[in-house]
Amino acid sequence: MTIKNVSITDIDEVFRLYKIASEYQKEKKKVIVWPNFDRNMVEKEITENRQFKMLIKNEVVCIWAITFSDAQIWEERNKDHAIYIHRIATNPNFRGNNFVQKIVDWAKIYAEKNDLQYIRLDTLGNNTRLIQHYKNAGFDFLGMYALENTSSLPEHYKEAPACLFEINLR
Repeated sequence: MTIKNVSITDIDEVFRLYKIASEYQKEKKKVIVWPNFDRNMVEKEITENRQFKMLIKNEVVCIWAITFSDAQIWEERNKDHAIYIHRIATNPNFRGNNFVQKIVDWAKIYAEKNDLQYIRLDTLGNNTRLIQHYKNAGFDFLGMYALENTSSLPEHYKEAPACLFEINLR
């Protein structure tokens, strides 16, 4: 297994995996479905080296994005030194391999190298299976929060409260 930055030549694969993830979410009951993400936003993440891919035998098995500020979701907590993980999407041929745990292991090393105290992520709605999955990967579930300002967030953030998760590395 290898983890690398996504390159601009991977962008169609990124959007293919987003589409598959959205379709998978539609199959689930009471799950918030990802919208079509803005291509310019993803291109910017790629050029800023904030999009990552996990490879097995040169095949993309999982992707995710990171940021270092997430004020609209994390509000007051955003002042902390943290890495925020977004949009984990798994190649359906590789589901069930607990890639979240592998991302957490990677994020711990990344955070240590960059003097970050927290690894954080969020999801929307009361998806009890996903909440438990993140808890099993080492995240503390901080609860569900109605976000105050969603104006510049993707549309699905307006649909349900945000579930916030973090790992405190200190």
